[in-house]
Amino acid sequence: MLDERSKSLLKTLVERYIADGQPVGSRTLSKASGLELSPATIRNVMADLEELGLIASPHTSAGRIPTPRGYRLFVDTMLTAQPGLIGVETAQLQPDQPQRVIASAAQMLSNLSSFVGVVTAPKKPSVFHHIEFLRLGERRVLVILVSPDGDVQNRVIFTAQDFSQGELAEASNRLNAGYAGLTLEAVRERLRHEVDALRGEIAQLMSAAVDVGTEAMAQQEERVVVSGERNLLTVQDFSHDMGSLRRLFDLFEQKTQLMRLLDTSSRAEGVRIYIGGESQVVPYEELSIVSAPYEVDGQVVGTLGVIGPTRMAYDRMIQIVDITSRMVGQALSQR
Repeated sequence: MLDERSKSLLKTLVERYIADGQPVGSRTLSKASGLELSPATIRNVMADLEELGLIASPHTSAGRIPTPRGYRLFVDTMLTAQPGLIGVETAQLQPDQPQRVIASAAQMLSNLSSFVGVVTAPKKPSVFHHIEFLRLGERRVLVILVSPDGDVQNRVIFTAQDFSQGELAEASNRLNAGYAGLTLEAVRERLRHEVDALRGEIAQLMSAAVDVGTEAMAQQEERVVVSGERNLLTVQDFSHDMGSLRRLFDLFEQKTQLMRLLDTSSRAEGVRIYIGGESQVVPYEELSIVSAPYEVDGQVVGTLGVIGPTRMAYDRMIQIVDITSRMVGQALSQR
């Protein structure tokens, strides 16, 4: 536990470093903190903070910088948000096609933060509206799935036995009459209980169709929009280290890893901050993510956030992410 003096000096040090990007020395800290402490006392407190792993001393400077652990303590216990950020409240997201709303939100996050904006596309409910089976040849069947909003998915499946077009039509009719409008998981569950009442081959076809639909929906959901990667080229913390930049751009290329990062925060309520180096969630020490889930009609359907250096103005990023998440939910709910 830190005493109030140590907390005050750590808070001042983190704020000065975020603002200036330079290691903070005891003289600067003495002026900025407003505490009437001798330079020797401040040096002693800084030595204690360094021993606790909250700050570190770069080799080239007598000043100190926050460590990931120091940032975490600052974010969790010392952060004070400033109300009324100019530029955030005046931004607008117009109700439109989901893809356009998502692209606009990613760009807005990037523009307001001057870092990278990321948004995962809304997860669509895995519901089918209509299904057709077409015989292509011996033991080859085309499955056509139509979702409630008109998306069409086609897949060719190979069956263990040959079906006539009449048998395929019977399977289509049974599925459309008894299961249309249900989620694929609900269909799978009902088929499990009703399989005895169906002819074996019909049950086999219907189960194959559910598998096809589940696979198609899973592929659709792996969509993430990234905007503003080039902003990182101008970030002082990265511009001198091409190795760091290369790793960051690799992260944006590997959408799967990005999805995993954002998926973690979609299970949390409200704005979350992930600081690089403190866990496996963010594998790069120089990187932080401020993210929040967004809701449509009361259901969490996606996640958005800002990715930037650990030296970022967290109070501003929290408000940018929080307000944008609400705007995305509103824009998608009004469609």
